[in-house]
Amino acid sequence: MKKYLLTAIVMLISAAAFAQQSSSSSVVRRRGADDRNSAKSATGVTQRMQAHYEDRATSDSEMQWMRVMYRQLDLKKDENAALYYPDEPVEDQENLFRIIMRHMASGNLTGYEYLDGREVFSDNYKVKMADVLDRFHILHTQAKGSTEKNPRFTIEDADVPASEVLSYYIIERWEFDKRSNRMRTRIEALCPVLHRDGDFGAEAIRYPMFWVRYADLRPYLSTQNIFTNDDNNLATCTYDDYFQLGLYKGEIYKTRNLKNKSLMQLYPDPDALAHAQDSIQRRLETFEDKLWVPSLEELAARREAAEKAELAAAGQNSAATDAAASEAPKKKSSVRSSRSKRGSSEASKKSKPAKVKKAKAPKSSSSSSAVRSVRNRKR
Repeated sequence: MKKYLLTAIVMLISAAAFAQQSSSSSVVRRRGADDRNSAKSATGVTQRMQAHYEDRATSDSEMQWMRVMYRQLDLKKDENAALYYPDEPVEDQENLFRIIMRHMASGNLTGYEYLDGREVFSDNYKVKMADVLDRFHILHTQAKGSTEKNPRFTIEDADVPASEVLSYYIIERWEFDKRSNRMRTRIEALCPVLHRDGDFGAEAIRYPMFWVRYADLRPYLSTQNIFTNDDNNLATCTYDDYFQLGLYKGEIYKTRNLKNKSLMQLYPDPDALAHAQDSIQRRLETFEDKLWVPSLEELAARREAAEKAELAAAGQNSAATDAAASEAPKKKSSVRSSRSKRGSSEASKKSKPAKVKKAKAPKSSSSSSAVRSVRNRKR
């Protein structure tokens, strides 16, 4: 009996010890997870969020067609104003350049060298944040926890040149995915462009700073709400929504080509350059529609649009012919009036009386009058 009691006591003690050990390990695990979440909450992006916004690159075998576009976004245009304003942080809102600089200074974001015409996003072309700050004369200090291997910097809000970044370069990829048979537009990278006045009041000089991969920047853009419409002051859109929906507006300044030349180099004439930009944009927008056989509704809509265009062209032609016809009688009447004036002047000339020659007095004969003698005058 005593043996059974001792065995039961030992089993109870071992079970209690095992339960205490498991509870302590669970506490340790929870603390470790809390520490990771607290570390990520400082940047506002968790590991789960990063995995959610991770954009897997589409392989060439999955694509049927692809074209790369380079655009310039002018922040002075109304469509791109959401990227510039507010130029200073207001109520936890900041513009795109401040977000980029803050995360690059803290070591959460990587920048790559801006190469003239060549973009390489590899470790060999990563930029050092200290070199960027010194190159563009941005005041900064060493942040807490900064090391030689992982440097971190603190930049005051007044020292960030957000008001001088007046444009961006972006790289677009227009891809036709043969798995889904859909066309999609994907942004590959962004480059802030610094505009600084030249010497002696010359035109502002543009300084492309660095490239940032959009896939690395996207998790941070999804946490910043903005409003893009003056009629609705609610911030119902994020920076990521702004780019994914294509709410920006930019001119195409280059397409990826074998010669690696910009459109300005290929088309020096301004009119030819504008025509090339419009034709490229039109081909991109209509590429997907031309792949499929149109439905009956689409054919009817196209036919109706063509008829309207023909009627409009016919109306313009008839208006032009009417205007030409109205001008023609005026010219004929003017010719007739000039002819009538000329004829009346000739008739008036003809109606004038002819000059009558005066008749000379007849010579007098010797018998009719006496002739004085010279001899009598001498007397």
